[in-house]
Amino acid sequence: MPRAGTRPTSRDVARAAGVSQAAVSLVLGDKWRGRVSEATAERVREAARTLGYRPNLAARNLRLGRTRTVLLVVPALTTEFFAGVYTGAARVASQHGFGVVLYPSPEGIGPARDPFASAQAALDGVIASSMAAEALTAIRGDQLPLVMLDSDPEGSVGAATVNLDIAGGVRQVTDHLLGLGHRHFLHLAADVPSWTFEVRARELAARLREVPGTSLRTARSAISIKGAVAAAEAALACRDRPTAVVCDDDQLAAGVYKAARRLGVRVPDDLSVTGVDDLAVATAIDPELTTVRLDAELFGERGMGALLAVLEGRAPLADDIPVDLVVRGSTAPVRGASV
Repeated sequence: MPRAGTRPTSRDVARAAGVSQAAVSLVLGDKWRGRVSEATAERVREAARTLGYRPNLAARNLRLGRTRTVLLVVPALTTEFFAGVYTGAARVASQHGFGVVLYPSPEGIGPARDPFASAQAALDGVIASSMAAEALTAIRGDQLPLVMLDSDPEGSVGAATVNLDIAGGVRQVTDHLLGLGHRHFLHLAADVPSWTFEVRARELAARLREVPGTSLRTARSAISIKGAVAAAEAALACRDRPTAVVCDDDQLAAGVYKAARRLGVRVPDDLSVTGVDDLAVATAIDPELTTVRLDAELFGERGMGALLAVLEGRAPLADDIPVDLVVRGSTAPVRGASV
């Protein structure tokens, strides 16, 4: 029997059952059939139950070369959204005995320093946003089981991709604004070389080409309120000012609000503004922002689920995650338009 206050070991189980430690490992690892008798296996299981023995999973995983740890690599931008992604991924991971380490690329979208002495030795897999894809080379994450988030499924380096229906979200925004009579648009685009932002620009332009009499201009900004203020102020300070601004992110939309106020332009009377994400800022600004709600936690859940499928040799879910347009006070009909 183990000493009082100490955790029972496989040696204690072997002693109590009158078998070798090898037999205990076979039985508790469910590899005993054909090697030990049914009676011996039951005796080992009974001894383990009586002693309250639990396998040392950490030691077992190290022997197997598995740490049951996943790295989530994200850009150091729009951190509120990626906090939700982490929450969802960690929830699913914990249900399967995995842990998730969050690693934001310190330069936002550039290479990252290796967070481990050897990522391959310390990790079972990686989930990465396409905005932080360049960090994968530095941490050798592209040599591990990999799931990409917000990534072109045709050119992804990952074993699987998980995407939100961003194209559908942009179409919802555009149709909403067209329905309000808007024909002259400004796209305040995130100045980030990423597939998800390329999709937004492409879908917006494609939808407006289908409607006669529309115009579209583009201004670019870093994903920050400060950057958006400068970009929007320059784009809006003109005679033929657009009546609607489609922003790639809610922070950009908040910057448009500030720029409009400086120019004496009222939202939504003179200018309708939309965003993407539905961050906390969307309901903190006045009027509250019409935006595309992205379910960050579900995104993380699906990402972790896809990685588990890859690790287990199963096919991950392939359909995009639906998104919803949330209409609030920042959009209104064009003055004089009949809608």
